[in-house]
Amino acid sequence: AHEMRTPLTVINGLVEGMTDDLLPRDEVTLAEIGDEVRRLTRLATDLSALSRAEEHGFGLSLATGDLTEVVHRAVARLRAQGEAAQVTLHVEETAPGISVTMDADRVTQVVTNLVGNALRATPRGGRIEITVGMHRGRAEVTVSDTGIGLAPEDLERVFERFFRLLPGSSEAGESGSGIGLTIARAIMREHGGDLSAASAGLGRGAVFTAWLPLSTDHTPRGILP
Repeated sequence: AHEMRTPLTVINGLVEGMTDDLLPRDEVTLAEIGDEVRRLTRLATDLSALSRAEEHGFGLSLATGDLTEVVHRAVARLRAQGEAAQVTLHVEETAPGISVTMDADRVTQVVTNLVGNALRATPRGGRIEITVGMHRGRAEVTVSDTGIGLAPEDLERVFERFFRLLPGSSEAGESGSGIGLTIARAIMREHGGDLSAASAGLGRGAVFTAWLPLSTDHTPRGILP
């Protein structure tokens, strides 16, 4: 459910804005709604076909693009939620114009999932740092929060399909089905990258790192059926 909440919230806000004459009823606004509907449709397809996706892949639409722009757009969609939760969202660029071969919608999905999870794990007054840059010859996006953290035994378990952490550990009270991180890691691995978690322990925040090969030294993987 939480995977679908962001596009639904964006669509609702845009429709209400047009209804109340706060937003123009033009091609730009309708295109924004169309983008969110498209993402929502893809998410619904993923949820209904997770097992098949894990076995056969997502079928990426690969193109060379700017990872920094993708991250900024994804975070912008969540800023209203951050303000409502009184949590600061900050994007830091350590290297401009990072060119990668990617499915931009899928990478947007990963960043949205990571930042959304961080928002749920971070109390009011907290802070989430999203850093995009290059490290060890690859492109990296890290999402660090000041939230309730992860126990050592959960650092890998959070990526297991349908795994939800118990009350008292991180993401306590999460009502989703526990597949968001499973899908996010599968997306990164299909890009030839990966997704990992780190934490200093419960109550000490968490860091999720997603990385991709740079387009200059990466031969795109074949689009899987």
